[in-house]
Amino acid sequence: MQLIENLCVVIPAKDEEKTIGEIINSCKQFTENIIVVDGNSIDKTRDIAENLKAKVIIDPGKGKGSGIRASVEHVSDEDIVVFIDADGSHEANDIPKLIKPIQDGQADHVTGSRLLGGSSELHGGFDEFMRLTGSSFITFCINHRFKIRLSDSQNGFRAIRGAVLKDLNLKENITTIEQEMIIKTLKKKYRMAEVPTHEYKRKYGESSIKMRKVFFKYVYSFIKYLYF
Repeated sequence: MQLIENLCVVIPAKDEEKTIGEIINSCKQFTENIIVVDGNSIDKTRDIAENLKAKVIIDPGKGKGSGIRASVEHVSDEDIVVFIDADGSHEANDIPKLIKPIQDGQADHVTGSRLLGGSSELHGGFDEFMRLTGSSFITFCINHRFKIRLSDSQNGFRAIRGAVLKDLNLKENITTIEQEMIIKTLKKKYRMAEVPTHEYKRKYGESSIKMRKVFFKYVYSFIKYLYF
């Protein structure tokens, strides 16, 4: 398959040695410009990424948001930047579909929608219920505020123009950065779009994010950026 010009893939990762190689290799069919943001892993995540010729940068260790922010200075204005998780929950083969609205000049920031594409993660236990309920509420508020119609504001699988990413001046240190990105995109009058993508269960281990512990941070973050 022909590589996609000006595509940069950013993979935030911490202790994902069992899946990071698979994710990097699946992205290599589209680009050689792959950045792994390592959150001070204590396993072989960094070694595997370096052996596969990915560029490795070190996240200050404050969370996924700080990792995404650390990647900003390593992308160019001309890049289409795709963020994809390292745990196997996203399908790299969806990258061409994800970036197409940007390539076609129809959007500046595109999210993969789990509500349209389905999810193996959003149903089951308390945390899953909180994720789905909280995500739906926040997305409703964003839609109401900006008169837009999105179905998913929280998915980490997304594409954005490099120049737009740099202009957002992101601040969040944890996964609240995903809603911050959307709100700031809309506040600055950039164009949002979404495409259906499926979210799979992480292949190994458990997520370190416990919604019952961070839910209030989501509420505070979205109120802060949405209304102030």
